[in-house]
Formats: sequence, structure tokens, C-alpha cells
Amino acid sequence: MSPRHVVFVVFPDALLLDLSGPLAAFELSCETADRESAPYRLSVASTAGGLVRMSSGIELMTRPIEEMTEVDTVVVVGGTGVHRAAGEPQLVGWLSDNAGAIRRLCSVCTGSFVLAAAGLLSRRRAVTHWGSCKLLQDRYPDVSVSPDAIYERDGPIWTSAGVTAGIDLALALIEEDRGHAEAIRVAKRLVVFLKRAGGQTQFSVPLALQEADDGDFDDLHRWMQDHLGDDLRVDVLASRVAMSPRTFARSYFARTGRTPAKVVEELRLEGARRALEDTRQSIKEIATRCGFLDEERMRRAFRRRLGVNPQDYRDKFGRRDPKDRISQAEAVALSR
Repeated sequence: MSPRHVVFVVFPDALLLDLSGPLAAFELSCETADRESAPYRLSVASTAGGLVRMSSGIELMTRPIEEMTEVDTVVVVGGTGVHRAAGEPQLVGWLSDNAGAIRRLCSVCTGSFVLAAAGLLSRRRAVTHWGSCKLLQDRYPDVSVSPDAIYERDGPIWTSAGVTAGIDLALALIEEDRGHAEAIRVAKRLVVFLKRAGGQTQFSVPLALQEADDGDFDDLHRWMQDHLGDDLRVDVLASRVAMSPRTFARSYFARTGRTPAKVVEELRLEGARRALEDTRQSIKEIATRCGFLDEERMRRAFRRRLGVNPQDYRDKFGRRDPKDRISQAEAVALSR
């Protein structure tokens, strides 16, 4: 079987990590084979070929996109130059003219704007960097934009969220081609601890808290993540930071924009999600370990926040290979 030709499309002021992350995933999927039997052939192309200056200032040698033949998968990257790229008739025309002959057309981050300009996202589900979702929806009203998915697949079109979500996309493509075990192997080589599935949120609760807070509650948040099953009522949290409950509640909301109770539920929900994705612990045990006390409380939280019950979430996103399971404690720790 001949290798699948994967073509990465770049342009001036593209983001290097949008390219290098998924490119490395495909490269590592070839490492166990010799050149003649490698599963993938990788190319980096641009409209005219030659040196292309990335947004970092690094210049990459590329091949002209018109020279790309026998293409299996196209991956259009994103970056600050994407809107100029979306206005290039040669690039947009090539994508539109060749779409029917290419098995998969993909974008990383804001590369979705190039696919949309080529008419490839019309009446399809798509995702982009969370900061550009509204712009994508406004410019292309016939696209069904997912606000925070890691990646979306709609027929032959795959789109991914911001920057490192391109690695998740690449792992999903490798999994489709070569199976779950190979995708997990590559994820481990990349030291990507969690192979996230499409439909999962782009955001992590701890990251959102770090963005909102000025650092005063960082130690408290780390302690909370390590003690999800403990008593995390306001008076307990207040004592951890040597404040009265009233002062703590007021200060916490002012700095994070969330009540302590809301954050506790979000952290417990994220810990439970990770455990459902990566372990075969019972739902009852996960509920207890993550501080929900019982299954019904956890079920109500899942229905309220995610619109599904825990078992449905596990059925969609849980790992199925027993060799790839990690402990519940590791899963909760990795939610940090």
C-alpha cells in the first residue's frame, strides 16, 4: 500500500505551532517503518512555493500547491496571516477545485477561514479558535460553528480548535487510518497525556481560573484540585486562606468572577469527566471520589452543565482499550 500523502498548507504569517504540532504526530506515526513502507508522505505547500516567512520570523521552504498530486489529506494551518490567505484566489481555487478528489480536508485553528472561503464549510459543522468563533459565524452564516469543541468532523471536512488542538486533530486522523492503539502510542511519544476527543471542551477550569485571578488563590486552587472529595464549603476554603467566610466569598468573586461553590462544582465536574474518559472506575466511585457524594448529584451536574448523563458521556468519550487505562487518581490529577 502506498503511503497516504498529507499536505500541510502554510502562508505568510502562519503560526509555526499550528504546523509543527500535527506534523510531528504524523512523523512519529512513521517512525516504526522504513521509508519504503511508511504510512504517510508529508509535504508542506504554499501558493507559490519557496520560502514562506512564518509569524515567528522563521522561514520554511515549501512546494507550490499546484505541484501536489495524489493528495489524501490536506491540513490548512492558521495564524495572523490567515485572512490574507483566505483572499488568495489561487489557494482558495485550488482547494475548491480539488476538494472532490481529496479524502479529507482539514484546518487547524483559524485555518478554518480558508476552508470557509473555498466554500467547503457551507452547511457544515465547524470549529476554530475560541477567540474567532463569532467572527467565523458572522462572516459565514451558513456554517454551524461549535463554540468550544476540540475538533469537529462533518463528512470529509475536519476542523480543529486553537493551536495545540491541531495535535488532537492529527491523533484523530491517525486513529482513523491506523487504529486506536497507534494513536495512543503517538500520543505517548508526544507526551500528550490525554488524547482528547472531538466534542470535548477547549477550556479547562484551572486555566480559566488562572486567567481570571491575579494569582492570590493559585495555592488554594491547587489544593482544591487535590482534595475534590473533601469538604469544600466556603468556611473550609476561607480558613485555608486565613479569611472570614464573608470576606473570602466577596474577595473570591471579585477576583475570579465566580462564587466558590460554582468553582467547586466546575472542578469536580472536570475531575469526573477525566475519570470517565480515562478509567473504568464505576460511576458511583467516581462520584464519591470527586466529591459529589452520590451518583444522583453527579448526574444532575452533568445534565445541567453538559446536557448528558455520566454514562452517555463515558460511552462517547471513554477509552476502550484496557491497556490504555490510567487510574482515577491520575485522571483527576491530569485535569489540572
